[in-house]
Amino acid sequence: MADAPLSGRIALVTGASRGIGRAVAVGLARAGAHVILAARSLGALEAVDDEIRSAGDAATLLQIDLRKGDRVDQLGPTIYQRWQHLDILVANAGILGPLSPLGHTTDEGFLATIDINLIANWRLIRTLDPLLKRSDAGRAIFVTSGAASGKYAYWGAYSASKAGLDALVQSWAAELTNTSVRANLINPGATATQMRAKAFPGEDPATLPSPEDLVPLFLELASPKCQRNGEIINFREWREPAA
Repeated sequence: MADAPLSGRIALVTGASRGIGRAVAVGLARAGAHVILAARSLGALEAVDDEIRSAGDAATLLQIDLRKGDRVDQLGPTIYQRWQHLDILVANAGILGPLSPLGHTTDEGFLATIDINLIANWRLIRTLDPLLKRSDAGRAIFVTSGAASGKYAYWGAYSASKAGLDALVQSWAAELTNTSVRANLINPGATATQMRAKAFPGEDPATLPSPEDLVPLFLELASPKCQRNGEIINFREWREPAA
């Protein structure tokens, strides 16, 4: 159907309970995909599920803590048992972590940031790579940040996790060159999310793009027609291309 370009496709979205993850999950469902909604909070996932079902679409709920590596490792076998493949991965879940001088950062804060923003995504790649390759056009999309540049004081843990993610995904993308799978990263930039509000509490969210504004870019990269691979796409540059 012309209005359901992702009809019949299976998508997994992590961090689907709020913010960008929620918006993208709803957008994928409206485009025809069956979305596996993954997050820690079952109650918040049920609210997203209600929104999707109210539009006549369907989803599957998956309560998961990405710091529990054994649970992440089981995602591939679990999805295989029901669907035998995966068409779309949106690895959106992430945490801000401690914003403090590196010399004052605790073990717990630093390691939690690396665990969720980097190691969990490596585990997702490892367990889902075979399923994405069983798709006729597997598409994986990760969420990065301009902080990956390492230019911002007090953002050391978050910056290191996102710089590592960039390298991880681009390395995987190079491995995927001769397959039907494509992997890319999106840098949303400043977006009206709870994480942004925590980092910049004095900022007016009304001046920022909403999570829903990013959905068309995610849908573009999730399309079987998309052949971009190993790229970091900045949302603002995509939305306002140079004349």
